[in-house]
Amino acid sequence: MCGRFAAYFEAPELVDWFGVTDLLDPPGPSWNIAPTSQIALVRDLLEAASGRLQRELRGARWGLVPTWSKTLTSGPRLINARSETVTVKASYRAAARARRALIPAAGYYEWQAADQGPKTPYYLHPPEANPIALAGLYDWWWPPDVDRRENPDAAPPLLTAVIITRAATDSTGEIHDRMPLIVPAEAWDAWLDPGLKDPAAIDDMIRTLPDPELIPRRVGRAVGSVKNDGPGLIEPVG
Repeated sequence: MCGRFAAYFEAPELVDWFGVTDLLDPPGPSWNIAPTSQIALVRDLLEAASGRLQRELRGARWGLVPTWSKTLTSGPRLINARSETVTVKASYRAAARARRALIPAAGYYEWQAADQGPKTPYYLHPPEANPIALAGLYDWWWPPDVDRRENPDAAPPLLTAVIITRAATDSTGEIHDRMPLIVPAEAWDAWLDPGLKDPAAIDDMIRTLPDPELIPRRVGRAVGSVKNDGPGLIEPVG
């Protein structure tokens, strides 16, 4: 699974890297992003008036809340969606067909179990110091007790997101059996394409994405607390 990651790039870097056309107040850099935090999200939208494709970078809450949920906290926390069932599971299938996203990251953390004692944290990152794109889904949520026809000035809907995971590759499988689904740059346009709605084609794309090259780095236990942040969290130890 992916329960903690780092995304310490400034917004202008992400705009250039992902070819963003619309910037809508994404969160700032962090080395310790946890569920319910604000995360940066990239999505493609088809502009109705011109028919042109717009690429948007904005903030979203990590932890998908389906549109039919009665409250933000009802049901389990949907922070990860398994790639094997993402197009068929009720919580995700509508978003998988119409609301796919990229979640910029620098790397992510996993904890390796030990025969005795506490788990050991690792930071997994690409060889280059460039952003990677985690495959995600998003949805909009309104409180069900708000009638927007009678109260048009009500608070805007909440944008929430989930990170898709897959079976870990050999290079990371010794640490944890799951890892985020990482979309290489050459597949960004296809993944974000609003016209791609066929579940079989989406499943096929997921299955054929190449294995990423990631470097595991043992880091300190301070990352285990969401109160800690800063570049020291990704420094190697031991």
